[in-house]
Amino acid sequence: MKTYMCVVCGLIYEEEQGWPDDGIAPGTKWEDVPTDWVCPDCDVGKDEFEMMEI
Repeated sequence: MKTYMCVVCGLIYEEEQGWPDDGIAPGTKWEDVPTDWVCPDCDVGKDEFEMMEI
């Protein structure tokens, strides 16, 4: 599973954990997150997230 970080505010999205508060189930791959989903902290779109190497 991959991890993505918002380049604006630093919020971390982990595919393994999903984002249940927004209806994104654990295990949801980044490409399966809805295109209209926005960062819950700063409201930018998915295009402002970058995959992180861990």
